[in-house]
Amino acid sequence: MIRPQTFEAVKTAILGGGLSGLTLARLLYKQGADIVVLEAEPVYGGLCRSRTKDGFTFDTGGSHIIFSRDTEVLSFMREMIAGNMQENARNTKIFYKDRYVKYPFENGLADLPAEDRFFCISEFVKTLLSVEKGEVAPPETFRDWIYYTFGKGIAECYMVPYNEKIWKYPTHHMSLHWVDGRIPRPPVDDVIKSAIGIPTEGYTHQSVFSYPLDGGIEALVKAIARPVEPFIRTGFVVRSIRKKGKAWLISDGKETIEADRIISTIPVQHLLAALEGVPEDVRKACGALTYNSLVCVNIGVRGTVPDYSWLYIPDPVLGKTNRVSFPSQYSRHVAPEGCSAILAEITYQPGDPVAQMSDNDLLAEVTTTLGTMGLVTPDRIIFSSVERQPFAYVVYDRDYQKNIAIVRDYCASIGIPLVGRFAQFEYLNMDGCIRSVLDFVQAHPA
Repeated sequence: MIRPQTFEAVKTAILGGGLSGLTLARLLYKQGADIVVLEAEPVYGGLCRSRTKDGFTFDTGGSHIIFSRDTEVLSFMREMIAGNMQENARNTKIFYKDRYVKYPFENGLADLPAEDRFFCISEFVKTLLSVEKGEVAPPETFRDWIYYTFGKGIAECYMVPYNEKIWKYPTHHMSLHWVDGRIPRPPVDDVIKSAIGIPTEGYTHQSVFSYPLDGGIEALVKAIARPVEPFIRTGFVVRSIRKKGKAWLISDGKETIEADRIISTIPVQHLLAALEGVPEDVRKACGALTYNSLVCVNIGVRGTVPDYSWLYIPDPVLGKTNRVSFPSQYSRHVAPEGCSAILAEITYQPGDPVAQMSDNDLLAEVTTTLGTMGLVTPDRIIFSSVERQPFAYVVYDRDYQKNIAIVRDYCASIGIPLVGRFAQFEYLNMDGCIRSVLDFVQAHPA
């Protein structure tokens, strides 16, 4: 089939067909907007895609669950998967010194070895008193904040090693501006209770979560996209964007689409690469933005796995995996009868050794870690696959706020709004992406 050379009189071109772009398209379409969604990949969904093979369904962008403090967003997501939903009670652990400690760590102190338990509670109380007396300087970095909030014990036993493992970045070189509201400050009573064995719960907004019964997390984006599927163009890699009068011309090198306005949900690095005449200081600021990539190693096994939702693995000695989730606990339909699913996540930065590892090397790495933890033996593995996502996590280094302000100001000056995780370059969960869309549509209706 020969495509036409132009796609005339489109009011709004949405760059990117991930969760943010599809939600944006749905809401604008409901308002009567004339839209087209331009997605580079052969299928839409972005980080919220899923893949089914040999009876196993795995999310390709890491472990996703549906929860939120934002009741409007939570209602929207649950409405999208109504009739195709399994509700789950969180049962999450941290693998620490060969034992499974309740998550969050500060709510599981009773599970620690006695000396570590004393170290954590003693340092927590000492730090609390020192802060109240004004003897501790206000934190300036993420690492400062961890010590200031949790004390030396919790910081060194868990918070610092885990965060440096997932971010692949020194915590003393990370900003702290993003922490409040994302990492809750533990109530003092809860920490003391947990140390003496009185059960407490942290992060209660995710203590009960939902997940699609069939189709993996992609069932959510498919439901969101259903009304606008005729307007989604997959396989359209945005290579150039230029202005012609009041219109925008967007090209993949073979075809040009004309639009009255552009809304970008693609990584800001890709957006600026497609634009003509970007000032050097803007390109430099964009190039300095730091992010992590992600490898997901998916494993299908015969038999059952522990009834955990997911596990955190802070100890670097155990290997490169930072989190292991169990999708077959989220939905009973993601694995064949009598089988279970395990998803291991490894973050990396472009160009580091993980980026050079083959699928077989990664599978061997993860299998060794799972075996050391007593989760699975190689003879039980009947399925495996590896997925890579180049853009996974935004890293808030200490120059982030300066650099992102330069980039955002430039995009605003040329009239291209940024919406979503890697367009705004913010560490947004699914609910945060949808909230960013709701706020944008309210402020800028069709």
